[in-house]
Amino acid sequence: MEQNMEEKPRYSRITDIIDLIILMQSRFNGITLADIQEKFNVSRRTAERMRDSLMNILPSVQELETDGRIKRWGFVNYSMCEVINFANNEIAILEKIKNKADVVTQADLAKIIDKIKALQTRKNNIDIEKEVEYLMHFEGSAVKQSPKYKLNLDNVQKIRSAIKEHLKLKAKYNDKEKLLLPLGLIFSNKVYLVAIEENKGDSPYHYLLHKFSDVEVISEKFEKEDFDLQNFANQSFGIYQGESYSVKLEFDKSCAHDVLNFNFHPTQKIKEQKNGNVLVEFKASGEREILWHIFTWGDKVKILEPKALKLKYVEMMENCIKVQNS
Repeated sequence: MEQNMEEKPRYSRITDIIDLIILMQSRFNGITLADIQEKFNVSRRTAERMRDSLMNILPSVQELETDGRIKRWGFVNYSMCEVINFANNEIAILEKIKNKADVVTQADLAKIIDKIKALQTRKNNIDIEKEVEYLMHFEGSAVKQSPKYKLNLDNVQKIRSAIKEHLKLKAKYNDKEKLLLPLGLIFSNKVYLVAIEENKGDSPYHYLLHKFSDVEVISEKFEKEDFDLQNFANQSFGIYQGESYSVKLEFDKSCAHDVLNFNFHPTQKIKEQKNGNVLVEFKASGEREILWHIFTWGDKVKILEPKALKLKYVEMMENCIKVQNS
């Protein structure tokens, strides 16, 4: 039989096609061939075959109109929700994350988990609660030392709304009334609001969320300009902003594997030495949190630069010794 020369080559792995459908459904603006290559770790030619196979199977998958030169493909007036399914172990993972999270994240995750469970139960007619509880029975988490603060979730919702709509906030902070321009929330061992206090300059400041009371959203918009929350957060080692240091640390070879696979800071540069030791360099503010973290590595790390940071670390150690010997 003569082969139809116009028939496009097809990709035959069904699981990949289903995952591709889910990926495409999750992207409002569709996906590119590069997205397929990255997701499935395939060549461009294989990515083209996967796209062509999906377009043959589902006519609703079409090339989307875009302003740029990069082509994108996605669903047009179509949904594949019935293809998407959540394994019970995936729901159990979310439950564990929720249990270890702060109050705000717990509340958000609880809503998401309830929606997933409702969808799963409706689709599969199974008792999700019992199966998830069974899975979690065999997995535990180490005790995590962290502060616990009571957060007013109604205040959190108001703050989130103000951030989204670029509206000003009036609230009491440590019993002092403030008018704030809210820019974003940062989650660490505590939850912080990044905001600018009106008539107090243009510098953003961290406010502990649990210290707010009498929160009120003001129907007055402000210009957010080009503030980037992630770039702002990346300037410091932890939360606290301050003098920026170009830090250079040398780690002993006995912990080289851990260091080479550790995320210290977004600006980090890590290099293994011939003697097995590892050099780590990064630039950040937050002197106190840098020193606290260095302390967790014990005698396996040495501060090479800057000298001022090394002297403060030595001073901190000497003060600790004095307290223990007193």
